[in-house]
Amino acid sequence: MYCAKCGSTIRDEAAFCANCGAPATPVGQPAPPPFTPVPSPYALPTPPVAFGGYASWGDRVLGYIIDSLLVGAAMFLLFLVLGGFLGALTAMGGEHSGFAGGMCCTMLVMFPVATLLVGFYNRVYLVSQRGYSIGQGVMKLKVIDANGQLLTQTNALIRLLAQIGLGLIPLGSFLDLLWPLWDINRQTLHDKAVGSFVIHNPDVR
Repeated sequence: MYCAKCGSTIRDEAAFCANCGAPATPVGQPAPPPFTPVPSPYALPTPPVAFGGYASWGDRVLGYIIDSLLVGAAMFLLFLVLGGFLGALTAMGGEHSGFAGGMCCTMLVMFPVATLLVGFYNRVYLVSQRGYSIGQGVMKLKVIDANGQLLTQTNALIRLLAQIGLGLIPLGSFLDLLWPLWDINRQTLHDKAVGSFVIHNPDVR
């Protein structure tokens, strides 16, 4: 008999075609239908790589630096406010003078506080409303989910908290920042927390 797929001769006792591997079909019987894989209901849709594709690592780093400068500006303002307050207490003397010694400890909490203050607007509100923070907008980047849609405010907040949490772990921020270098989808660890992707978008205004 002959293979219904490639036409090669098949021995009567053979179960498959030696040439193409198709199942042997006895004469007079229809060939079996081709196998069609059924997509898993749990599989995530393929993330769209629109416009210029995934954002390059260098562009993401520059956007991160710009956003970090905003955090630094917020820290400076907090330092001026708290420094002036503690300075006034020190000038008053008495039992309040000891508060000045706590300035170093206060500096340790300024970074996460400033990151949250700036982040709520820059990394949560703006990202959920238009798709990019101030730094990402400068670099023509956009944050999307696996369906190509903007992140919800909840997911944008979780993404921010994941980034802050990684910053509290020794070398966590560096590992998070470097992760896109070897990740197939160019994701950071805080991207993976909510399934977000950063793409290059020249249409960012």
